[in-house]
Amino acid sequence: MNYPISKQKLYWLNKDFIFSTIIGLSFLVISLSINYIAATYAALNASNSVRDIILDNLPVINVDFIFNEGAMVFLIFITLLLLSSPKRIPFMLKCIALFVIVRSSFVIMTHLAPFPDQIAIDPNDFISVLTSKNDLFFSGHTGLPFLFALAFWENKKLRLFFLIASLIAAVSVLLGHLHYTIDVFAAFFITYGIFHIARKFFKKDYNTFLHELTQQQS
Repeated sequence: MNYPISKQKLYWLNKDFIFSTIIGLSFLVISLSINYIAATYAALNASNSVRDIILDNLPVINVDFIFNEGAMVFLIFITLLLLSSPKRIPFMLKCIALFVIVRSSFVIMTHLAPFPDQIAIDPNDFISVLTSKNDLFFSGHTGLPFLFALAFWENKKLRLFFLIASLIAAVSVLLGHLHYTIDVFAAFFITYGIFHIARKFFKKDYNTFLHELTQQQS
């Protein structure tokens, strides 16, 4: 059940909450800047493509709608989800920012070129703002929904929704040959680690997030 508007206003008038949210937003902006630099670096230093045991045997299917519009709908959904219960915002902003920074660090380390027969992505599409198509390891489309599944694990409906979203993303990027198989499978393991690091780094925000989540479940 969502908070009444009157109760939501109380959070936006709370100095500690506002400060924590501003820190989270700042962290997110910094992480997105790092992501842009990492993607640009990967594009300029991309090497050759490599063979892939699954992609070599998987026909290419146009999944542009899922990859682009699906990602946009997902981002709108999680924005509304967080705004519906403001106490969720600080932890999730910092959690997402940590996810982006860790992924960016892997992108800088890995310079594989995209798989040769991947589907074409319109450079004017929404998703092209966030990727250079050379920032492959690991799959953000797969990892981000899984991150939310871990965060909202106590809510069975949201957990199932985010797990399904993660699996749909994983399958779609493989069908479109947009990621190597290792990019997709590694995303689950790395994201799991990121979430548990975030719990320790942002312990106060996580305790608030978890308390709010369990309260709504009771």
